[in-house]
Amino acid sequence: MKYIVILGDGMADYPVPELDNKTPLQYAKKPNIDMLAKKGTVGMVKTIPEGIAPGSDAANLSVMGYNPEVYYTGRSPLEAVSMGIKLSAADVALRCNLVYLSEEEEEYSDKTMIDYSSDEISTDEARILIAAVNKVLKKEDITFHAGISYRHCMVWNNGKTGLGCTPPHDILEKKITGYLPKEESGLLLSMMKKSYDILKNHPVNLSRKERGLRPANSIWLWGEGKKPALSSFPEKYGKTGAMISAVDLLKGIGICAGLESINVEGATGNVDTNFIGKANAAIDAINKGKDFVYVHVEAPDESGHRYEIDNKVKSIELIDSQVVGPIWEAMKKYDDYKILVLPDHPTPLSLRTHTSEPVPFIIYDSAKEIASPASSYDEFEAKKTNIFVDNGYKLMDLFIKGALD
Repeated sequence: MKYIVILGDGMADYPVPELDNKTPLQYAKKPNIDMLAKKGTVGMVKTIPEGIAPGSDAANLSVMGYNPEVYYTGRSPLEAVSMGIKLSAADVALRCNLVYLSEEEEEYSDKTMIDYSSDEISTDEARILIAAVNKVLKKEDITFHAGISYRHCMVWNNGKTGLGCTPPHDILEKKITGYLPKEESGLLLSMMKKSYDILKNHPVNLSRKERGLRPANSIWLWGEGKKPALSSFPEKYGKTGAMISAVDLLKGIGICAGLESINVEGATGNVDTNFIGKANAAIDAINKGKDFVYVHVEAPDESGHRYEIDNKVKSIELIDSQVVGPIWEAMKKYDDYKILVLPDHPTPLSLRTHTSEPVPFIIYDSAKEIASPASSYDEFEAKKTNIFVDNGYKLMDLFIKGALD
């Protein structure tokens, strides 16, 4: 039996007036996904436990079969693992975004979060800026590590957790005053303020402005946590597997779970990502003997954060035509296979951030096609089936074992 998970990050949404009061999933043309829904088990799953922030970290752990209430230690440590950073038991890792803050205000705390990605700054430019930050702010117990685009990492030996940090994508177009770190010593805020002085007139940023691009004029620290200890997915489910994603968070989850992390050229995490490349990588992994492949596509989530209505619909349609369609066709040569399609959490366009509501899922079993009561795949059709998985981490049991343990 072969198993494929196709996860469209943040696909779920609310009805959108500009889309004839339909959700992006309802509005998008997605014949392959809708056909899977008509022949498979469709329902709703709650991926975010009560009391845990609705992030892709906890949600994807849940979808992978790991109870976030047991295994979740923070976002950044998972990303650090993917970046090859060696964390000790005493280390605290923090996500370090390169962001663009408004420039008119003299006081740092009076500024507004304009862009959490600095116009999707290039990795080459970002590495130069993170090196500049590390040169000035590095201490015996603090180091900065360059990642991809705007996503980087700070490691704090013997550091603290519970720092009151806020994800920058949650506060777009808001003043940062009420969202600054609440860590008692003020160390994090001090470094963020100093980073502004380091970066605001850096040659990389002056060049970006000349080219009409937003500068990356500050770091933003959040997502702190300690090294996670996930049990082995191959041992847990008896399946060899691979993770395919453009983002360090998912790569880190895969590595920690004992899956192979497969890189795809041109995978960006946005609507311009290499959709077909991800599908081909998944097909290749299965053909080479993997039992299980997890394909993560970030584009719908990014579109939700940016309030890009057309791009959110487009990303769903591209997932359907360039990921689901080719994978489904390639799997037909195998006698038995299953496909799971779902988002990790909603990212409503109207809110521009994640929410904790349950999300719709499809489990298609090639050996047990059924006449589903769902006529298509969306939030409302899934609710009609009255199938509900309250503990999201048990969905993987349903997918692989055919029953909830």
